[in-house]
Amino acid sequence: MSQQKECLNYQKLDPQTVQCRACSHFCKIKDGRVGVCGVRQNKSGKLYSLVYGKAVAAHIDPIEKKPLYHFLPGSTAYSFGTFGCNFRGGNCQNYDISQILGLKSRVEKYDQIDWGLDLPPEKIVAEAVANGCPSIAYTYNEPTVFLEYALGTMKLARRRGVKNVWVSNGFMSPETLNLITPQLDAINVDIKSCDDKFYQSNCGARLQPVLDNCQSLVKAGVWLEITTLVIPTLSDDLAMLRQVAKFIKERLGDFVPWHISAFSGAISWKLQHLTDTPLETICQAYQIGKEVGLKYVYAGNIPDRPMETTFCPQCQRAVIERSGYIVRRYDKNGKCSQCGTKIEGKF
Repeated sequence: MSQQKECLNYQKLDPQTVQCRACSHFCKIKDGRVGVCGVRQNKSGKLYSLVYGKAVAAHIDPIEKKPLYHFLPGSTAYSFGTFGCNFRGGNCQNYDISQILGLKSRVEKYDQIDWGLDLPPEKIVAEAVANGCPSIAYTYNEPTVFLEYALGTMKLARRRGVKNVWVSNGFMSPETLNLITPQLDAINVDIKSCDDKFYQSNCGARLQPVLDNCQSLVKAGVWLEITTLVIPTLSDDLAMLRQVAKFIKERLGDFVPWHISAFSGAISWKLQHLTDTPLETICQAYQIGKEVGLKYVYAGNIPDRPMETTFCPQCQRAVIERSGYIVRRYDKNGKCSQCGTKIEGKF
């Protein structure tokens, strides 16, 4: 059984209907039903989180796994997530927790679900401190859907001097963004494509809220890194990838890192029939990022990981050398040892 926790960011529309305002779906939810995410339920005219204090995954991860390359490099993050997601991405790698609820909506079905490990905010923060983790990562599924759980943990973490990082699809509502921004230190947001039709058909969502939120995060001073998964036939068009790179450069800033990630059909939810992303495509996308003028472009999920080093944007000397999730060389001041140029980020 899940803990009863009334949700933030919702409004009552009539005696039987509420509107959830946690994400940009703004679901209208009848009594006994849940929103798109599957974990926010209307019970007699009040909206409740079904996953508050219930984690289905909790691990200590390298911060590079998020991926965040310019935020406390070489450190570890106490990472956790819950059931549920507000996207329906066929490429999802964590579909066993994000999509497990499907479209169930009847109260009696929810009452039979084992929602996971009891892990209240106080215990999460205590575990992070005890294990020497300078940050807590809200990850594995979309943190917006467990907003109340995340925010309670973030506030406690901030008081203990522990940083907060999100790994997100960026589809949160403006109200949610306003709530989390004062507590948020860094975030990796997926810009899956610059094509709204892709978002509609492959995610069940829209593009513009994601772009708007990325701009708001930069303006608020939250450290932002962007990830784009390059899926063959769906999001591998080079002209579209150039659009993503140009959006980052022109609307976010040339200092915002862009992670280009290769797709693997074997670990996806519904796209096993697609081939893995060719190395050539990843290399072309990497070059596009550089040509557009991005200072920091990275490539992941590829053999030997040849494009994970942070180079000085001034003299091109290697400043942070990585092998997988391991940082091999790094100046703790975040400066180039050759020319003294400061590398943007939070070091």
